Amino acid sequence: MFTLGRGTYKPYNGLAMGSVDPAFKPIDKDRSAFHIWRIEKMQVVAVPKDFYGQFYRGDSYIILSVTAIGQSPKGKDMQIKRIRDMKGSPVESHIHFWLGSETSQDEAGIAAYKSVELDDYLGGSPVQHRETEGFESPVFLSYFPKGIQIMEGGASSGFRHVEKVFKVRMLHIKGKRIPRIMEVPISWENMNSGDCFVLDIGNLMFVWIGKECRRSERLKAMEVSRQLRDERGGKASLIVVEDGEEEAMKGDVKKAFEQHLALKDKSGKIKSKEQAGEDEKIETTQAGQLKLYSCSEESGTLKISEVKSGPLSRKDLTSQDAFIVDRGGVAIWVWIGKKASPREKKEAMRNGLGFISKKQYNKSTPVTRVIDGGEPVDFKCLFKDWPQPTPPGKVYTNSRIAKTVQTKFDAATLHSNHALAAETQMVDDGSGKVEVWRVDNFELHEVPSAHHGEFFGGDCYVIQYTYKVNKRENYIVYFWLGLHSTADEKGTAALKAVELDDKVGGSAVQVRVVQYKEPPHFMSMFGGMMVIFEGGKAGWAGGDEKNGPGDRYMLHVRGTTKLNTKAVQVPMRASSLNSNDVFVIFTKSSVFLWAGKGCTGDEREMAKVVASKSPRTVTMVFEGKEKEDFWNVFDGGKEPYASDKRLQEDANCAHAPRLFQLSNAAGRFSVEEIPDFVQTDLIEEDIMILDVWDQIYIWVGKGSNKDERAEADRMAKEYLATDPAGRDTDTPICRIKQGFEPPSFTGFFGVWDTDLWNKGKTYEQMKEELGSDAVSFSLVQDAVNGSAPSFNEVSKFPYEQLTVDVEDLPPGVNAEAREVHLEQEEFMRLFKMSYESFMRKPAWKQVQIKKELKLF
Repeated sequence: MFTLGRGTYKPYNGLAMGSVDPAFKPIDKDRSAFHIWRIEKMQVVAVPKDFYGQFYRGDSYIILSVTAIGQSPKGKDMQIKRIRDMKGSPVESHIHFWLGSETSQDEAGIAAYKSVELDDYLGGSPVQHRETEGFESPVFLSYFPKGIQIMEGGASSGFRHVEKVFKVRMLHIKGKRIPRIMEVPISWENMNSGDCFVLDIGNLMFVWIGKECRRSERLKAMEVSRQLRDERGGKASLIVVEDGEEEAMKGDVKKAFEQHLALKDKSGKIKSKEQAGEDEKIETTQAGQLKLYSCSEESGTLKISEVKSGPLSRKDLTSQDAFIVDRGGVAIWVWIGKKASPREKKEAMRNGLGFISKKQYNKSTPVTRVIDGGEPVDFKCLFKDWPQPTPPGKVYTNSRIAKTVQTKFDAATLHSNHALAAETQMVDDGSGKVEVWRVDNFELHEVPSAHHGEFFGGDCYVIQYTYKVNKRENYIVYFWLGLHSTADEKGTAALKAVELDDKVGGSAVQVRVVQYKEPPHFMSMFGGMMVIFEGGKAGWAGGDEKNGPGDRYMLHVRGTTKLNTKAVQVPMRASSLNSNDVFVIFTKSSVFLWAGKGCTGDEREMAKVVASKSPRTVTMVFEGKEKEDFWNVFDGGKEPYASDKRLQEDANCAHAPRLFQLSNAAGRFSVEEIPDFVQTDLIEEDIMILDVWDQIYIWVGKGSNKDERAEADRMAKEYLATDPAGRDTDTPICRIKQGFEPPSFTGFFGVWDTDLWNKGKTYEQMKEELGSDAVSFSLVQDAVNGSAPSFNEVSKFPYEQLTVDVEDLPPGVNAEAREVHLEQEEFMRLFKMSYESFMRKPAWKQVQIKKELKLF
């Protein structure tokens, strides 16, 4: 037992306890929200939304996130807002106070105190988190899918979140999934061979790739670099510099680089990956040392007594007290019972910090406060017997369909009942006017109404939805991006959505929709007839026109009403079946509706709607009652499929499946849980563990290193041994290799694409694509010199002579800048603008226009 002395919080701005800071008053407590505030001159100041995700290391911040339970942040633009209604819906609220490494003690204290004040204002229900620079929690990082930027300076040194002022800088990019982008002093000493760095000097951005970087880290650096470039209007040229190949740079480009990083100074300055430290510093042996402490208040003093070591049971917590759960110094949780004293509730976070100090743990140790009845899933996972229902938000991203009782959907009430509209994410029942276009060769081509609802994964589409409220037209413009569409198609879809918005006076709501992540209203527009086919005109179908799936194909149907149903084409093999769902099989002469044992009557009814696309009679086939000739419709005949008994259980199972990424890339065993997982979360360069509680799957990525592959079994056993829930170490362990996944594994990932990893871009392809987005090397030299090819001082040629192959171009033509060789009138006719206007456009836009005109 040990004690922590008590004190009192001192209000910093003169507000009495019980009042609320004016900065918090704009929060609508009846709606979901996402807000960020910064402590400036001892005051709480709202950060403009354009600067969400940017943090100064000299400052302290408060972040509020409120969302309906089951609304997954994954794939959402969490930096703007989470639109969920709190009325009548269960919600999960989180308050984070983030402390930069150079923030003052006073500012950190204010952030902590004001977080308590905000918590009181919201009724005391939020989960509170203490975040420190470089050790941010997965929950915190999930709000910023494009990563967070950590910059030098702070409010005290005049850096404000009000305008973007350029300065030469070097950015350190860390992380494979959600990157941390940290500004560091420009010096070789601050670089290491295991990470990527961006030297940003304005008109040029050098992307330096460490030689020990893994493929996923290189690709992430490319994505981040492009994002940084696009944030500046695409006006910077990207130059990829490989570690050890700096001397390959030539001329003025090399001079520009060496003005900031002299090559002669590099030798011996670059740290190795091991010296720099691994991205994840979770020692699982230590993390498995779980202990429970009780907290009691006596005479103004907090007494902490050890109750037991792990594994823990839910029954160990009593509502009359407060408890601290210590995960071996890796993370601290403060649990507050419903009947705990008001003071214990208010000072829970400070008690957690006092516990860290008393135990002499690292000051960056995460501290999270949770309340009785409002525990998040990652807290429940610390207990061996705490049920963790599958969240409703996984209905379309996991293999299980929520078995819900359907009620009549009255769309007429939505505009008078905002709570219902927000909860269902519906503006009406989808019965308004629908117009659909497909992107083709940088233009939109209208899709006939007979084919509305048909999408191809290799294409992009733009949909304009028009509906009336009080006789006034309202608009939503969706742009749907197929997983296998090209970058040009995705960019064109976004641009065309903006153009459609402009045509209606900028009044439309624009919604970006990625394949498989369609929101409810999007599906409702097609009345249960939405189908996603394989292939596409310009996607992975080889570039040929593809108007349909052919005579033989199979659809995986998911949904329970016309408002939430879609069907996805899967391979015509028995192995594609899943006991939990319904499938419709189309052949030249027959249509079969196969119903798995775990499906519901509502799901079967919606499958019948999908099957009605064919005029042929539908034959119902129930799992286990198939006739032998039924299997002849499949390529390969009868095969094993996902029929694990767990797939037939109710969604509210005691232990939901969990996916973890394991690595020992720097000689240290590390683990990271991936929430709301789908197939694309399987990292090729690592060992992954799929934990379905009564079995452990080891998934071995093709790019995992030799040591990891050799140690995979031991790593899985170590995972079991260190699970705080106290697992049976004899739990069966199944090892599988990438590309050879059995249906008992793939069934937990929903739609499974057997060709996924064959379709992904390599690092070299991404590098080449980055280069094509920027201007050519010769034009990069011009950018360095601040000049561009002179339009009037070069020889001129007819347009037809400039569109030929490079070897056939007339003598003297600059193949990288063919447009300058056009006569002025010809240039105006083709480009619909002057040469000067063309040169003011971003580099990527110049390239796009030149491609369209076959001048690239």
